Amino acid sequence: MTKTADRSIRTPTRMKAVVYHNYGAPDVLALQETETPTVKDAEVLIRVHAASVNAADWHLMRGAPFTARFEMGLRRPRHKILGVDVAGTVEAVGGRVTRFQPGDGVFAETFQSGWGGFAEYAAVAEDRIALKPANLAFEAAAAVPLAATTALQGLRDKGKIRPGQKVLINGASGGVGTFAVQLAKSFGAEVTGVCSTRNLEMVRSIGADHVVDYTREDFTRNGHFYDLIYCAVGNRSAADYKRALKRHGMCVVAGFTSMPHMVFQILLMGTLVSMTGSKSVSFMGTVSPNRDDLVFLTELLEAGKVAPVIDRRFPLGETAAAIRYVEDGHARGKVVITV
Repeated sequence: MTKTADRSIRTPTRMKAVVYHNYGAPDVLALQETETPTVKDAEVLIRVHAASVNAADWHLMRGAPFTARFEMGLRRPRHKILGVDVAGTVEAVGGRVTRFQPGDGVFAETFQSGWGGFAEYAAVAEDRIALKPANLAFEAAAAVPLAATTALQGLRDKGKIRPGQKVLINGASGGVGTFAVQLAKSFGAEVTGVCSTRNLEMVRSIGADHVVDYTREDFTRNGHFYDLIYCAVGNRSAADYKRALKRHGMCVVAGFTSMPHMVFQILLMGTLVSMTGSKSVSFMGTVSPNRDDLVFLTELLEAGKVAPVIDRRFPLGETAAAIRYVEDGHARGKVVITV
């Protein structure tokens, strides 16, 4: 007989959540009462204290790019509650869960569990959860999972970062970029951050050795060259990236300001650039959330080598405004939803 989750601690059967039923602008989001999720055998029910907004949320909200709808739902979203990052306390556990128990403080990514972070409760697969870093409040912990994992996997796994390398982070002041700067420093690299004038001091403060103000200087034409470029915004051509690379250098593109055009350009032109020379330009591809990386990040967070940068906090009922703010592209670090 299948063992079910222990719900004897009187978890409410109804909860508040930000729900949407059609693709569109932030106005499609509404705070509603809905059923509290029931955990499966290998899942944990988290009482959400905070969540954070990612570019993935507004892309999913708008159903863009259109090709992604074959997985998200062609005409209407398959998952009705957005939010991939959560931090909170364990409310109940499924029958096969062994690592967590009610009351544990945790943070998690909800990719494999159908999203659902913008709510009072979220059911999350056990292998996508880690104990919350002891030195972080729930709001700070919620800012970590997707953005920090994206930066980590791009630099370490795709970029093969090594100590002593000269590394440039394009989009250094954003959610992913602020983690990328700090992670590159923790790996022993000499780090240059590219950002706007108003963010120069902030990027220096989180560890960048050098900063480039893109409103005044073009990092692809200023005569400096890099072993590794990590681009969180994808706003340059493959040829531009190649120009700024050293021989045998590598560029990893993790995000795009113009999705369809830039994805095609990097996938096609980046491949040609890589095949016709010693420099490689490639698209990072899908992030693979996992517990091991969250534990790795926890060690860096508790050691003070990495710290979340939080721009603004919005209550759950103002999630639409929070996503609109992130979509506008001016957030410094992360935007957090308090539940």
